[in-house]
Amino acid sequence: MKLERMNIIGRFILNPSFCIKVFGLLFFLYASAGLNAQQPDTLLARVRDELKMPFNRIGVIQTRSANEIKSSNWILGCETLDRDMADYEQYKKYLSPLGIKRLRMQAGWAKTEKIKGVYDWAWLDKIINDAYSQGLEVWLETSYGNPIYEGGGGTNLSAGIPSSSIALQAWDKWVFALVSRYNNKVKEWEIWNEPNFGDNEINSAEKVAALNIRTAEIIKRVQPEARISGLAMGHIDLDYADTFFKVIFKRGKMNLFDNMTYHDYVYNPDANYHHVAALRSVLDKYAPNVKLRQGENGSPSFGGSGRGALGDYNWTEISQAKWNIRRMLGDLGHDIECSILGVIDMNYPKTGPITKLNVKGIIESDSTKRAVRPKLAYYAMQHVAAVFDHSLRRLKNIHPTFNTNRKYDSTTHFYNKSTDRSVSVYGYEHVVSKKQLYAIWSDEYIPVNGNNPRNISFTFLNGSFETPVLVDLLTGQVFEVPAEKWSKKDNKYTFRDIPVYDSPVLIADKSLIGIR
Repeated sequence: MKLERMNIIGRFILNPSFCIKVFGLLFFLYASAGLNAQQPDTLLARVRDELKMPFNRIGVIQTRSANEIKSSNWILGCETLDRDMADYEQYKKYLSPLGIKRLRMQAGWAKTEKIKGVYDWAWLDKIINDAYSQGLEVWLETSYGNPIYEGGGGTNLSAGIPSSSIALQAWDKWVFALVSRYNNKVKEWEIWNEPNFGDNEINSAEKVAALNIRTAEIIKRVQPEARISGLAMGHIDLDYADTFFKVIFKRGKMNLFDNMTYHDYVYNPDANYHHVAALRSVLDKYAPNVKLRQGENGSPSFGGSGRGALGDYNWTEISQAKWNIRRMLGDLGHDIECSILGVIDMNYPKTGPITKLNVKGIIESDSTKRAVRPKLAYYAMQHVAAVFDHSLRRLKNIHPTFNTNRKYDSTTHFYNKSTDRSVSVYGYEHVVSKKQLYAIWSDEYIPVNGNNPRNISFTFLNGSFETPVLVDLLTGQVFEVPAEKWSKKDNKYTFRDIPVYDSPVLIADKSLIGIR
């Protein structure tokens, strides 16, 4: 045995290439383990004020890769690849372990057709093929424009749409070629990003609606089963939306669209649902069967002017993570599909509305576009993706406050809480077992950079729990709920002194949480 150990040591000393291979393998295994199964203490160390839960920890959420999830509500923003503000090769290994199956991207006409009539697909082929090989689904946007054509539109965030007859003919050829090339791998499309952004006076609602119709008809001609999203509104402008919808409705073309999308960046992620409801009411006048989709939103990991939407706040990785998962679960609670911007920090050029590194990425980047490391938001979103897929169904008839002495039928769900403070509460049940979970968080204010839970008691009518656990989605920790902290009487479940703060926690039946 001693001689064998000496031989191994000798191989390290005398064979440097052997040494490099061994250490390389160890590093790869270490990095892979960190990506797919973060140790809870590592995550807690990155939360500045360690979250103190009074219950016994029994484990952490078992994360799932995208291939392990059939379908879910989430989309991940992989934008700006068409303008070289990020590098897909840098972050592609992080995509599947996150557990989100759909990716939003721009196709990049100007990057693909640099010589009139000549399409160089190499850059986009590489991305689409890799995503497809990972079992990921790309939601591809046909914008932006192409300045090699007079009146061809611009390539930046506030760009005008193609306007000349020559440019529109070239646009038609571009869209036809694009869909023809990828129709076997891309099933979802979007037309033009944020046409109403800033002070853009070129993109009137009427002209943008006409471009949406024109483009959707080409997509459907090539790919009849395609799912198409229109509008992609940069901020909710009800008058703009009304005109846009009216044009499409009057031309009898609403049947082309599955979704109308909006981007609504607000400091408190729970503060905009009245505005979304107003947009829904406008759409209902013309197309009640067309869905609204949250097409792009997210928050920075630190603040500063010139960094894009929501920059004017003292963000940290903690508050970013809280914002992202509150928006994800808030949208889920309103039956709205949700796309989070973005996968990685984006290097915008020094001209335009964003002049510095846009730090909304859930992976840190630098000026070389290198993927440095996942941020806390990556892991928090990974926890959400692991729990909330389409095996859960939202409890739609759920209302705050009920009379504990009155009997209600089994289809109605109520809850009482021991506070007058504003708290978000959304309930879900497993489609087969009917076991339940409730997502809960304080929603009064912008996410803060510390963690100070307060104890709140809840009673749920028509609950369904066998072994309840408390789950903190920020850190992924799972805690037992002690017997003295919960009780059941008939169809009412009461949970006492549950720690609630400005990041989602779950009261869940243990069977609904993968624990390791």
